[in-house]
Amino acid sequence: MTACAIETAASDDAVGAAMFTITADGSYAARLAGEGEARFPERWTLDGPEPYAVPLPADQPEEPDTGLLPLTDGRVLIHRRVDGRHAFSLLYPTGPLTGELPVGAVECGLLTLLPPAPDGVSAYALAVGERSTAVWQVAGGAFGPEHVAEVAGRCSGGVWLDRTGRMLALDRESEGVTKTVAVDLERGGETTPLLQIAEQSNDRLLLADADSGLLLIRSDAPGHDRLGWGVIGSHRPVRFPECLRLPDAALSPFAVQPGQVLMPESCAVALRVDGAAGSWLGMWRPAERRLTQVAAPEGWLAGAGIWTREGVLQLPYATAAVPCGVARAQAPPPMITEPAQAEAVTEVAGGEPFGDSAPLVVCKPVPLQQAPLTGRVTAG
Repeated sequence: MTACAIETAASDDAVGAAMFTITADGSYAARLAGEGEARFPERWTLDGPEPYAVPLPADQPEEPDTGLLPLTDGRVLIHRRVDGRHAFSLLYPTGPLTGELPVGAVECGLLTLLPPAPDGVSAYALAVGERSTAVWQVAGGAFGPEHVAEVAGRCSGGVWLDRTGRMLALDRESEGVTKTVAVDLERGGETTPLLQIAEQSNDRLLLADADSGLLLIRSDAPGHDRLGWGVIGSHRPVRFPECLRLPDAALSPFAVQPGQVLMPESCAVALRVDGAAGSWLGMWRPAERRLTQVAAPEGWLAGAGIWTREGVLQLPYATAAVPCGVARAQAPPPMITEPAQAEAVTEVAGGEPFGDSAPLVVCKPVPLQQAPLTGRVTAG
């Protein structure tokens, strides 16, 4: 499963406010429900016959910028700003009440929660300083929050590259240029360049799938920001499909179909489409030249969702009539069925041909070929 998290930061010292976050295995989710001054944490259970929500209110309402991260044991990590510190607690239901277990605090300026870790029980956060960024393990450790890495430069984003929670990709800004680096959390934060398309381009990693090696990228290397895709360990170019270039809407990928080992071009990708009329859903595969656009379910928690291995996209939604619901959308059938056609698509992967007929920005070999991703199969 691909974890989904929507996270923003209001100011340089604000707490990251996660609107809706799903665990890496798709079993639980959490959001800050309510409105105005009556906000409270809410945990969703997604792996049963029907989804259901459990409110986890504290003694007083939460601030709008409170961060939440669900764990696979059913608890929810809450991140509050208290007396100039970032305080963390674990919430859990205890009959009609909410149990709360404090796990410690971190004193720093800006601190944001990272997406859910693959192991389901650990939680990490980024603390951005003037010249470096600290990676903190704020849950799942033995003695409260633990400083696990210090990365030179100001970092943002956060994408897990493996299923063990060892390799973390961060977008690092240095000297006015942003590049993605891989951070090895088991080697004290050893950092390796991961993505560099052109020397002065800003290259950011949006999503990564550990099964297929598919990477979803945003870069201005083509002259302006565009969505592209590549494969971990591959020497082939990063491709920027024309079908992901809409003149009147913005695209944001949020989920990749898991389980497609050695088949990155076959992975279904879900994208949030934002235009003047609101937000709706896009579905796409790297091997195809089309973006399928469909209406989102009423009350969709826009930008949230998760794929099953079978290609069913699950979209959480909340309405007055259904306060906790999941709509399901089937990925469109592949366009290519004949072997000869499939072979041709391999040559134009993503809709832009190889060769002189279209300028391509060539990605340097991804350094993760040498990085210690034990047990992961890469595709070339």
